[in-house]
Parts: sequence; C-alpha cells; structure tokens
Amino acid sequence: MNLNISGHHLEVTPAIRDYITSKLDRVARHFDAVIEVGVVLSVERLQQKIEATVHVPGKDIHVEAIDEDMYAAIDALADKLDRQIVKHKEKRNGHDGESIRRQVAAEEE
Repeated sequence: MNLNISGHHLEVTPAIRDYITSKLDRVARHFDAVIEVGVVLSVERLQQKIEATVHVPGKDIHVEAIDEDMYAAIDALADKLDRQIVKHKEKRNGHDGESIRRQVAAEEE
C-alpha cells in the first residue's frame, strides 16, 4: 500500500503521520488489494478537515471528516473508510455480506 500524506495550510508532524499510518493499517488488514491511499489534511477556520482517497482495483473511494480536533477527525475518517472498504469488499465478492461482517468483527476483537 502506497501512502501519501500532505497538508494544506498545515504542517504534517511525525506524530500525526504515525497516527494516520496506524489507523489506516486497519484498512489494509481488511482489504489487501489497496493500491494507493492519498490523505490531505487541512485547516479551515477552526475546523480540522481530513480527506482520503483510496485506490482499489475497479474503484476509487473518497471519504472526508471534519472536526475541531485533528485526531478526532482522523478517527472519524478511519471509521468511515473502514465501512466503505467492507461495503466494497462485499460487493466485489458477491456475498450476502453477513459472513464478511462476522469476519471483520472477529478480527477487531
């Protein structure tokens, strides 16, 4: 998985970079066919915004989250991205989705 992290009106510190990397490892764990992930962090007035575009075979998944705290925005983005990846995986595999949801729940425990 190729990970590109950039900041818009914001310096990306090593702590934020490590936090994003640790959160996005969960995505790679659920779906190993991720080609590239592009993450853009930005500050708009008092709102911290994070956007991620995940390139997987056959589709690009775009997710964004806005919060007053950058770490809370990263957590929200990771949750949204995780749901979208599982949804894409279900559609790609053609299953009813229930077995994949059980598998994801077992991996998180």
